[in-house]
Amino acid sequence: MSRSSRPPWFLLLPALAGLVFLVLPLAGLLARAPWSTLGTRLGQGQVLEALRLSLVSATLSTGVCLLLGVPLAWVLARASFPGLGLVRALVTVPLVLPPVVGGVALLLALGRRGLVGAWLDSAFGITLPFTTAAVVIAETFVAMPFLVISVEGALRAADLRYEEAAATLGAGRWTIFRRVTLPLVAPGVAAGAVLCWARALGEFGATITFAGNFPGRTQTMPLAVYLALQNDPQAAIVLSLVLLAVSVAVLAAMRDRWVRT
Repeated sequence: MSRSSRPPWFLLLPALAGLVFLVLPLAGLLARAPWSTLGTRLGQGQVLEALRLSLVSATLSTGVCLLLGVPLAWVLARASFPGLGLVRALVTVPLVLPPVVGGVALLLALGRRGLVGAWLDSAFGITLPFTTAAVVIAETFVAMPFLVISVEGALRAADLRYEEAAATLGAGRWTIFRRVTLPLVAPGVAAGAVLCWARALGEFGATITFAGNFPGRTQTMPLAVYLALQNDPQAAIVLSLVLLAVSVAVLAAMRDRWVRT
């Protein structure tokens, strides 16, 4: 290692302390895991059902975030209108808003007596709270800012000359967006989607407030961990290990792509 590549001690020491701080809880989880009964506990129907619901709801939530978040990121990055800063601030509110408060806000907006929920119930007979759809909505609400911020940053960094060249060659705006803009920001979209999926997978506060904790319908893995922690701590550790393994596998698989791009 060359002298210039060696980190100075005043950066290395706090960096090591930060690493230990982040890794120590994970080490404690692994050290206290009931490895001898792990297979039996993982084979329980309630665990598999919670895992299935978590994976499905997080994937659906990420799909909704891509459908709505990519256009929103484009508007924030390319459009110019009064109040743009306020719109950007509102988009990022779920990042700092306590998840339970987000769940309460969703209830007041989409509940049976909410601003929109009352109309959905009276006009179409649609009730969203405490359903599987509510799980997807809650996860989308807390996860979408991760995608929007990532894609907006990629759009701002993209070279506009490629889009301008396509326009001079007669390409329409939809063609430019689909054939030029999206390929340019694809790494940012992929990074945002993975972060969005991981955030949705671990969502707890908004989900339990807006969707409840009903096994087989709204009980995701984080909710199952919370419930098991009160009655069976060993089961809670096993469920936590599953969440940890899934999250680390996805993030580790995608990180190399981000670094290479």
